[in-house]
Order: sequence, then C-alpha cells, then structure tokens
Amino acid sequence: MLPRRVLPGFGLSAGTTLAYLSLIVLVPLSAVFLKSSTLGAAAFWDAVTAPRVLASYRLSFGAALLAAAINAVFGLMLAWSLVRYEFPGKRLVDALVDLPFALPTAVAGIALTALYAGNGWFGAVLEPLGLKVAFQPLGVLVALVFIGLPFVVRTVQPVLEDLETELEEAAASLGARRWQTFRRVILPILLPALLTGFALAFARAVGEYGSVIFIAGNIPMVSEITPLMIITKLEQYDYAGATAIATVMLVFSFALLLLINGLQAWSQRRGSRGTGA
Repeated sequence: MLPRRVLPGFGLSAGTTLAYLSLIVLVPLSAVFLKSSTLGAAAFWDAVTAPRVLASYRLSFGAALLAAAINAVFGLMLAWSLVRYEFPGKRLVDALVDLPFALPTAVAGIALTALYAGNGWFGAVLEPLGLKVAFQPLGVLVALVFIGLPFVVRTVQPVLEDLETELEEAAASLGARRWQTFRRVILPILLPALLTGFALAFARAVGEYGSVIFIAGNIPMVSEITPLMIITKLEQYDYAGATAIATVMLVFSFALLLLINGLQAWSQRRGSRGTGA
C-alpha cells in the first residue's frame, strides 16, 4: 500500500501550477508581444529607437545595474554586521532594512525628494559642494539604491548565519590573512546568494516607478526613466507604442537575468567542486 501524501499527486500539482503561472505571467506577457506586433516592423523600430526612448533605456538599465552593484557591496557589509556583531540598536537597524518593503513607493519618492532637494537636509549641504542629486540622474540612482538594498541583505543574511566560523578559524590557523580568508573561503560560499540578491535588486530597480518619479524631475533626455515613457504613451492612447517599449524592456531584462542566473549556477558548481576537493 502506497503511503498517503499530504500534498496532491504530481499530475494535479503540475497542472494547477501551470494554469496559475499561465494566468498570472504567461498570458499578460503574451499580450504585450501580440499588441506590439500590430505596429509592423518599421513602426515598431521607430517607436523603440526614438532618441528620447533610447535615453530612457540608458538611464533605466544603467542606473538599475549600478544601483544593484552598490547594493551588492553595501548590502553584504550590512548583512555581515547584523550577523557577526552585537551593537546598540541592532534590532532597530535590522527592522529598518525592511522599510523599503513596507513603505509605499510614492511616499519613499516624496521623502527622498524632500531630503535631497536644494532646500532639503542633505541637498542644502551637497549642492553648495557642486553635487546636485534631486531632479538629476543621480537622484534616480539614490532612489533605486534605497528600494533595492533589502533584497541583497535578506538574501545574504541567512547564508551568513549558517556559515560556520570554524572555517575562518581553520584558514587563520593555516596562515591565511583576513583578505585571503574572505576571498578564498567566505566569498565562494556567499557568491550564489549575493548574485541572487543582485538579480532581485536589479529586477526591482529596472521597473521601479513610484519612488523614482518624484526625485527624477522627468527632464526629457536627462532624467526620464523607461516606465515613465510607457505611462506617457498610454496617456496618449498609443497602446501599441507603449507595449513596444515594454517588449524591449522585457527582452533586455530577461537576457540580463538569464546571464546572472547562469553566473549563479556556475558559481554553485564551482563551489561544489571546491567543497568536494
């Protein structure tokens, strides 16, 4: 007699999963491609390569990649501090990491704009030094760093908590310096989680709208993000043009995430071979 399973069988589970995935993900994405295909090749190309749209691509993808890279570095440092050290206010800092998750994006954008505007707390200090943040591409970067930090911290933190300190002690007993221990012992173990956090932060940043729209200033060819271009097309009832730009964003984002996932799989294989050796 076969043991009773708590969950339903593979057939029912797979069918339910595929149906849910199709309704939530595949059908909407297919609609984007189908709607953009009504333009025709020439009109599609004109819509997605307009100078204003190309400038928005450069800002959105460039700022998203840079923000994810910054979060990968400082998110790792923050996760390390939360796991390895005890300090006053540690629980408060740990709770504040999740603030971008809970805070409405529009509220975050307004708060960042108030801080970094010329008359804000930070802006009043930075602008006399020649560093203008609000209503510039730098403001977009600041907003994307803010909303992406929790993804890296919360991805790396559990791996650090499970990391045995005996590995570091063994490396130190063999004469390894701190940097050598980090680079050859700790980093290979953390790399898959770090790349996952990087990918999540990038995916969130590339499509972010609410927290960016206020601090960006939306200056054409300077601080317009691609999601804003899509909203502008929709307000003009140019649905095909909006879906064309969305299609380009979708393809580029998928390609970048596929590359990151490939790097993650490679690092996992490399780590497993190192462990086996």
